[in-house]
Amino acid sequence: MSKESYGICCCFLRSYKFGAAKAPQEIKELFTLYSHNGIMSVDHLYSFLKEVQGQGEITFQDVETILVEEIRKHRHLHPRHRKNLNLEAFFNYLYSDVNSPLASPSKVHHDMEAPVSHYFIYTGHNSYLTGNQLSSNCSDVPIIDALRRGVRVIELDMWPNSTKDNIDVLHGGTLTKPVELLTCLKAIKEHAFVTSEYPVILTLEDHLSPDLQAVVAKMVTEIFGDSLFTSKSESFTEFPSPESLKKQIIISTKPPKEYLVSKSDEVVQNDTQTGSNSLEDNGWGTEVDIKATFEDLYKRYALEDAESLDEDGLEDEDDNLKQNADPEYKNLIAIRARKRKGGVKDWFHDDPTSATRISLKETSLENAVISHRSDVIRFTRRNLLRIFPKAARVDSSNYNPLIGWMHGAQLVAFNMQSHGRPLWLMQGLFRANGGCGYVKKPDFLLQDSQDNEVFDLQKELPVKQTLKIKIFMGEGWHLDFKHTHFDQYSPPDFYVKVGIAGVPADSMMTKTKIIENDWIPTWNEEFKFPLTVPELALLRIEVHEYDMSEKDDFGGQTCLPISELRTGIRAVPLHDRKGDKYNSVKLLARFEFF
Repeated sequence: MSKESYGICCCFLRSYKFGAAKAPQEIKELFTLYSHNGIMSVDHLYSFLKEVQGQGEITFQDVETILVEEIRKHRHLHPRHRKNLNLEAFFNYLYSDVNSPLASPSKVHHDMEAPVSHYFIYTGHNSYLTGNQLSSNCSDVPIIDALRRGVRVIELDMWPNSTKDNIDVLHGGTLTKPVELLTCLKAIKEHAFVTSEYPVILTLEDHLSPDLQAVVAKMVTEIFGDSLFTSKSESFTEFPSPESLKKQIIISTKPPKEYLVSKSDEVVQNDTQTGSNSLEDNGWGTEVDIKATFEDLYKRYALEDAESLDEDGLEDEDDNLKQNADPEYKNLIAIRARKRKGGVKDWFHDDPTSATRISLKETSLENAVISHRSDVIRFTRRNLLRIFPKAARVDSSNYNPLIGWMHGAQLVAFNMQSHGRPLWLMQGLFRANGGCGYVKKPDFLLQDSQDNEVFDLQKELPVKQTLKIKIFMGEGWHLDFKHTHFDQYSPPDFYVKVGIAGVPADSMMTKTKIIENDWIPTWNEEFKFPLTVPELALLRIEVHEYDMSEKDDFGGQTCLPISELRTGIRAVPLHDRKGDKYNSVKLLARFEFF
């Protein structure tokens, strides 16, 4: 037991006792049940892992390896404990990285032989930006970071440089500082398959003359070499599978607009929103309340004519490249983005002879799914739908990705340089399937029901399963933070918010009590979450440090796909605002399904 001192006023110190983490009572009882005379043998541990942890596939040899590794960490143990586990070693095992809530090591386990359109794909927006959309620097650094996190779709905006003889990447019509296209392409080539061997889709926003298109074609061909995917035909009746495209880079683009447009002519005149490069400074970001979102959408829809919805959200994509486009450049484009003419229903017409890609801004998608939900879902079975942030998000904030996913949109494009709750949901979904950047869509989004009906998230559905969670305790903050990080005058006051992000019927958040003045808080609280669509559900966990006078301080977060959650008592690693895992901070929790 040690002490920490905190300053009070100018002359006084207040001391608080600080000890090591101790096993909760339920852990002690389980240890007693699965041990003999204070000793847990390999047989006992084997039974515990199968019966309590639900690891039916584990072998006796696996358990022996775990036991040897845990004993190696506890060389101070009495000799009679060096071939077995005592309570301390067992508790430390439960808190170890190998006892995570997702399978460790993670592996690709979804069927990867289906067409690309059958997968949610980890997608970036304006991947070259380091900060806000109007004045931040452009760089290859955020591209590298995104690829290393498993992002599989990178977006580059290509413009002529100041001398019109080379290509820059920047956000057109803004004050963002450019980076050379060559630098970005080299970064993609080097880092594309470090984290995942599944295909990288490179979406190019093209504002180039035919001469500069030829430069791009030469550059892309030389840099990517054999990694560059090229198609013998101009279109697919059905997209290839991720498995068949391993370690391939695929070019997808819409046609160039007017050539030789001056960047200086398009610089945003109204910069009232350029205020900061804060990227959601409060640390938490916008709350993702899917119920409130749909309630608002239905209210708006009731007041508007469905066919008068804003078509400005559809990116201008022609069926064919301009006649004078460089032919070598045209041949590189494997996934062609095409324009949808007419009303909303026409946007989602499915041409059985040609799979395609369209792009919608987030607000246009919201309107479309209210008025033409079935058309959107059926369209995304064969075709790709890309969703991008509305222009007002100049701070590089993000939107709720679930609206896109619930309607089959594969390419929900996010500002990866940001942080906050929407990005945490994005990171949570793509922790599934070994973190490879491709997550197979549920069957109900890929085919009609037996009654020939399309999935309807507003329909009352039966509960498929209930998730019960018990939050035991947390520790590690004293190792990863300074002792005055949360409070200048006392240890932190932690509480946990836990809940579900998913279809409206499943989405909810609740919280534990506040544990005051404790670096190793113990809650021992249980929660139950009925799930009607567990296939689209994500477990949200946030740790708050309560502050009576200001906003809660950030104490860590994680988001986990329910479909891959392991049952039993698990050590849940927490992440920072950006999504990087802390070295030491974890919660101990128990997960059960019934």
